[in-house]
Parts: sequence; structure tokens; C-alpha cells
Amino acid sequence: MTISKNPRMAYGEALVALGKRDPRVVALEADLGKSTQSVLFKAAFPDRHFEMGIAEQNMASTAAGLALAGKIPFIHSFAVFASGRVYDQLRNSVCIPNVNVRICGSSCGLSDFGDGKTHQAVEDVALMRALPNMSVLSPADSIELTAMMEQILDWKGPVYIRVNRNDLPFTFPGDPSYRIGNVVKIRDGADAAIFASGIMVSKALEAAQMLAEKGISTRILNVGTIKPLDRDAVMGFAEGARAIVTAEEHTVIGGLGSAVLEALRGVRHAPVEMIGIHDGFGLSAESYDALLEHFGLTGEAIASAVRKILEEKS
Repeated sequence: MTISKNPRMAYGEALVALGKRDPRVVALEADLGKSTQSVLFKAAFPDRHFEMGIAEQNMASTAAGLALAGKIPFIHSFAVFASGRVYDQLRNSVCIPNVNVRICGSSCGLSDFGDGKTHQAVEDVALMRALPNMSVLSPADSIELTAMMEQILDWKGPVYIRVNRNDLPFTFPGDPSYRIGNVVKIRDGADAAIFASGIMVSKALEAAQMLAEKGISTRILNVGTIKPLDRDAVMGFAEGARAIVTAEEHTVIGGLGSAVLEALRGVRHAPVEMIGIHDGFGLSAESYDALLEHFGLTGEAIASAVRKILEEKS
């Protein structure tokens, strides 16, 4: 697969583009500007960039005040801090008044492979999904991330966006009709449906190729918007499949898999298997790929899950 632009760089460039479009856009940083790439916004608009230091809670509260004053604040930190350390402030100052704060959770999932479990957010989607009024985005690559950022100004209420630290394969088709909230079919197939987000979209495509060699036809659905989830689209894409698998770089508790199962409640559907991290934290490793392999976040794991369901049904 072709490697797309690094998501962090794509995010920083997209934020600058938003700043040029709308003077209400401001950026707040928690001493990680070089990692989150908010430094690009700082260079372009130094009077609209606020370095808050290692004080994420203050950053979130300040952003809420700026939003109430008519600004569109983007706050930045590693995903583990942007979701967990500021949870109380996001809940009470951002989500309850339903203000237009955008939260960049950078280095999401296991992508900060060298720093280990303290810096790896594997539960952030569950935390953010549970907050009323919060929307949750998990782009598959820099192309989808840029498409999301182009639309994020007009989105009502707070938004949390996961940004991977590493270069990701290109998977998003760049459909001009794409909108935040869409479930995008990346590949068509009749036997199985794989719902994936983030880097796991590329792993799902690898799985589909493996399965095709065994005569199994698989449709791949990119769920970039985990909340609000398009239930009708999920039900439609699941219809007719004999196996359903969800794949996410996140704990299987409360993330994409849970969201898909919630969407399928009350309707007949195929057995579902969830690929993700099973009730544990991350680890430090020498490479990102080593961590993905360790936790079973691979194309082979997805393909095996599909084959297992189909074999049990036969």
C-alpha cells in the first residue's frame, strides 16, 4: 500500500488552513507543540496560539471560555492526556454547555510505541463516546483526516479527533461527497463485513486479500466517525454478511466494536468477532509494528476471525 502523509503533519497543515479561513480559530497547546504539530499554527498565527504548559485541565477550561466568547478553540496533547487528564473539565465545562471545542488526541492508540503504557491511549474512544454531546473521529489516514478538518468548523458541539503518530498506508478513496458521519465502503464483498477504524482499515484490506485467496469475499467499511454512528449505514452494510468483524486500535470495551453492536441491537445479524486490545494497557517496544503484532492487531488476526465464524456456521 502507498504510504500517505504523516497524520500529525497533515493535521498541523489543515489547522493552519482553517486559521486562514476563519479568524475565530485559535489553538491551545500543552507543551507538546512539536509532537502535535500545532507549532505550524503558532508560526502562522502567533497571536492566536496559546502555550498553556503542562496544565491540560487549565487548557480545557480556557478553551471552554474562549468558545463561549465566540472563538473556535482547538486544544492539543497526547491522546492519553487529552482524554483522561482533562475528563472532568471536558465533561463539566465543554460537554454540558455543548460548546464548540475541538480536542486533538495526538499519538493515539499504541502509536507512541517507545514511551509505553503511560503514554498510549487505548481507552480514549470509550471515555469520549460516553460523554453526551461529544463527537468522536478516528481517521484511517491523512487523507481522511484532512477531509474531516475541512468540515469541522461547521460541526456543532465538541469534537474529539484521534491522530496517529506514524506514517499510515493510504486507504481513504478521497470521495468528494464524504461527510463527517459517513461509513465509507472501501471494498465490496458478499461473505463477510469488516468494520474498521484508524490504522485497522489498512489491516482489514490486508485481511480481505488473504481471504480472497481462500475464495471468501469481504466488504470493508471504514468507520471514521465512531460517534455519532450512522446506525442505518451499519445495519445496511451488515445485511447479508455471514460473518461480521470489528477492528480497532483500542480496547474492545466501549470502542468501535461496542458501537457497532449497539447499532445492530434488535435486528438479525451474523455472529460478530471483535479485534482489539483485550482489557489491558499498552507496552513499550522497539517499533509500532511490533506492538501491533503483539496485540493481534494484524490482517492475519482479522482474516482468522472471519474464517472462524464462517467455519462455525458451516
